[in-house]
Amino acid sequence: MLRKSPVFTTIAILTLALGIGANTSIFTLINALMLRTLPVHDPGQLVELLHRFPGEPRFNGFSWDSYQLMRDRNDVLSGLIADAYQPLFVRSESLEPESVAGGYVDGTFFQVLGLKPAIGRLIGPEDDRMGQTSAVAVASWSYWKNKFNLDPTILGKQIVVGETPVTVVGVAPRGFLGLSHELSQDVWLPLAMEPVTRPGLARGSLTLVGRLKPDVSIEQAQAEMAVLFRSAIEAASDKSSNNPFVLRMKFELESARTGLTSPLRQQVATPLLMLMAMVSVLLLITCTNVASLLLARGAARQHELAVRVCLGAGRVRLLGVVLTESLLLSMAGSLFGIVLAYFGAGLLVRIFTSGQRMPGLPGHFEVHFRPDLHVLIFTTGVALLTALLFGLPPAMRALSTVPASGLRQLGQTGESRFLRLFGKSLIAAQVALSVTLLSAAALFIGYLSDLEHLDLGFRRDHLLLVSLDPTHSSYQSGQFSYLCEELLGQLEAIPGVRLATLSAKTPISGSGASGLATFEGYQERPEDRRHLSINWIAPNYFETYGIPLLAGREFSLHDQGGPRLAVINRTLARDYFASRSPIGMHVTLDRSTAHGDDNSYEIVGVVGDTAYNEIRESSPYSIYLNVFQDGRTAWQLTLRSAFDTRVTTEVSRAAAASLKGLTVARVTTMADQVDASIVPERLIATLSGWFGALGALLAAIGLYGLLAYTVARRTNEIGIRMALGATRSNVTRMVLRDALGMVCAGVAVGAPLAFWGRRIAMRLIQDLPAQYALPIVLGAVAMLAVALFAAYFPARNAARVDPMVALRYD
Repeated sequence: MLRKSPVFTTIAILTLALGIGANTSIFTLINALMLRTLPVHDPGQLVELLHRFPGEPRFNGFSWDSYQLMRDRNDVLSGLIADAYQPLFVRSESLEPESVAGGYVDGTFFQVLGLKPAIGRLIGPEDDRMGQTSAVAVASWSYWKNKFNLDPTILGKQIVVGETPVTVVGVAPRGFLGLSHELSQDVWLPLAMEPVTRPGLARGSLTLVGRLKPDVSIEQAQAEMAVLFRSAIEAASDKSSNNPFVLRMKFELESARTGLTSPLRQQVATPLLMLMAMVSVLLLITCTNVASLLLARGAARQHELAVRVCLGAGRVRLLGVVLTESLLLSMAGSLFGIVLAYFGAGLLVRIFTSGQRMPGLPGHFEVHFRPDLHVLIFTTGVALLTALLFGLPPAMRALSTVPASGLRQLGQTGESRFLRLFGKSLIAAQVALSVTLLSAAALFIGYLSDLEHLDLGFRRDHLLLVSLDPTHSSYQSGQFSYLCEELLGQLEAIPGVRLATLSAKTPISGSGASGLATFEGYQERPEDRRHLSINWIAPNYFETYGIPLLAGREFSLHDQGGPRLAVINRTLARDYFASRSPIGMHVTLDRSTAHGDDNSYEIVGVVGDTAYNEIRESSPYSIYLNVFQDGRTAWQLTLRSAFDTRVTTEVSRAAAASLKGLTVARVTTMADQVDASIVPERLIATLSGWFGALGALLAAIGLYGLLAYTVARRTNEIGIRMALGATRSNVTRMVLRDALGMVCAGVAVGAPLAFWGRRIAMRLIQDLPAQYALPIVLGAVAMLAVALFAAYFPARNAARVDPMVALRYD
């Protein structure tokens, strides 16, 4: 029966493929980022240790001393493991030198996770001892396959990590790439080899994961571990001059069943969930669209169904015929939808892993997209639900088939009032859902536009960013400063380069250094002390970025050898100096932040506020220090120049010639870096726009189909009306009036739905635009325009009906 109606079958399958494919595509990413469990023994018993500073996001980063204390004194964990994620520079006789994702793990890491080696053995407690003479390494299965072609002779092979030769003793089991699905690791080394770990890793670079003891709940474990964490914080505070800010840190414990909390998961979780809600609405539009097609087809098959009943078919048999047809359409749509989902999800992954990397993500960031059992179950469930939703209305109509009336309708052109009302209600439902999608699209597109035009405090145009790789750098501070001064002069001499500068971090590049400070003439209670954002910069930094100088001066090359100087931003000057001029005043940094014994700086300038960590933040308290004067090294070059291949080549050549052993790690523009910081917002705006347009198109197709079917069924009536004096304009208005009635009913229902959906979105995204009516009005107007365009063609065909031909139909 489906083969006999190829046009109907093709349209229905393609429509379902779009709806199911969109749902499967978004769910695949949600599954990969938030639902997929770690491939370890009993992942449900794993917990992640987290803490947060007041008013800041939580993170998993602990010192060596904290790790030791919580590992040795707790009674709720059967094991506590540590992992220090780091890029590793690896080379060997058979491998070209390359940077790979790696990590330093403690001796119980693989044991607590319950992992067995693919070949060889894994790192054990005997490998993680200080002074160990033979260093060992474990490779991931994918690294073994890609670099060694699964050659078993990898065991015992020696590779050089950094400058240390290590022996590969085993390969991790297939599928295990570390504790995070996004931050995969290829090589693991014992924690004892970590350069800054022992005797005291105080910078918080250890990721901690524990395994709960049997019959211990997460709540019980959190209560005890929070006490131990407080003890570790108090001990650390005693060593760092009683830092009150550290004492206010909060401890949290949560399940690590699906891996560690990652920057990507935190940034895209809300957009993906919102997109999932939108594609669910799109699926409802798809179902109502196909249901209206099936109803129209069912009306044409009334005579056939009546004949089946006369020949002995029961009601259940008719129900089975219609539902089987719906199920076949749904399954065929699902197969095509999975293909669309594969390419769609792959496209979304490429957005995440593109050159415009989101701030805060490491260079080895990767999302492993592969369909699994969860995706298969989801797609199957969606297919069955879809078949039920769009197959039930025609199935119920088949149950109500009466043989005599069905046979009498062979030559009739009318249809029941209930069928007309039900078909119109389906179109109104499609319009209502489409208005909701279009309103959401207008909302998110407007939000993205607002973000793109935010005043960030600096000029983002014509800024070329060059990141240097310091992996093999061994320069002393004085030598580095001298060479960088020469390099900046050479860069400014390149044709097309107006200004060049150097800094430890660039704007919108993620979190940087921070610390506490005391300001001359300002008395601050210890509990009110706040962290300052610190950046080490070279002269010409503010001019290069177009940051306005409000008072005083910026740094110059002549400042070296004199007293240490600092420049502060307007927000810091306003809150700490009020009506006093900060020029000439002194700021004293905490000793853990300052370099050397002298931690006092004279303030020589005040500059405008700029966004640094991310574009939506309020301006932080910022202090700038002279990178040359402060004995620091910095690896971020910034040039005010157009992005040009020739300029990029000249910059790379000059950097390689001046700073031996350094290579250019990445070249991008500030405009691209700003765009990369709003990848989640760009994703949701782009996809919501496509989903809204697709929903409107499906609603327009449904409206066109229903009106075309209605005109065909009412040809006789239209002919009589025209024979009795109705003009073509009367007939056109009659059809358009029917269409307008359905659309207005849909808009009346869709506007409150859009308003309700907007309130939910504002709870999830705090800084959405405040206007309520504009996106809804735009969605309603767009839907009215699309619907009237779709109704025009059936109305025109109705107006062209020849009365004489119509009256001969019977």
